[in-house]
Amino acid sequence: MTSLDTVLDKDGVRLTVDDAVATVTLTNPAKRNAQSPALWRALTEAGRALPGTVRVVLLRGEGKSFSAGLDRQAFTPEGFDGEPSFLDMARGPEAELDATIAEYQEAFTWWRRNDLVSIATVQGHAIGAGFQLALACDLRIVAEDVQFAMRETSLGLVPDLTGTHPLVNLVGYARALEICATGRFVHAEEAERTGLANLVVPADQLDAAARDLAAALVAAPRDAVVETKALLKGALSRDYEEQRVAERAAQGRRLRDLAGITD
Repeated sequence: MTSLDTVLDKDGVRLTVDDAVATVTLTNPAKRNAQSPALWRALTEAGRALPGTVRVVLLRGEGKSFSAGLDRQAFTPEGFDGEPSFLDMARGPEAELDATIAEYQEAFTWWRRNDLVSIATVQGHAIGAGFQLALACDLRIVAEDVQFAMRETSLGLVPDLTGTHPLVNLVGYARALEICATGRFVHAEEAERTGLANLVVPADQLDAAARDLAAALVAAPRDAVVETKALLKGALSRDYEEQRVAERAAQGRRLRDLAGITD
């Protein structure tokens, strides 16, 4: 694959690949990259289209905002062209509604695959679904003007695009509840202080900072990064002794691999 191949470009999502680094770009700045079911399907397709050589995925949004969240057209009686409106879906069978939401969630789940490290580069507004998309990634680099907010509760809804789990893990239950229930903005200083952001930079340095981090991640041996990511993710559900066992098992695999020993 040649440098900067465009693998996918549809429904507000563009996927390009440059060797081990892929970039997923939200491409509707005129609507502040507002999200729709078509965009979610395109994000899911982007994840499935990644070549096996990709190790790092950068996520970015064109324009002044990363993503203003769900396109409010979803709540109108007509909904989106060719799509059932959210109001119509609510009137349908519960099992169908659950299956539809599960399909939407797929756009937010693949970013944490063990074989990838994903980095969200976030500027301006990251609201609701936009906040949850940033939370779907492993790491977040944010601009000084970033404004995170979880506005679902103020609309009578709940965050349902996989954002609640990483939010609680990053900032703790009490702060996560307060952020979600009030819908308030979280700015760059608080995001960095609470762990929502790994790094805060001026907006004009955002892409360069992401490229630098991607280069550092790619410099490490792939299998070691994959094992380390799996080990750290598993630590969230293991106790101390279980984590010790997992560390020994992972290190054993790495040492056997380095020694050229196959099972």
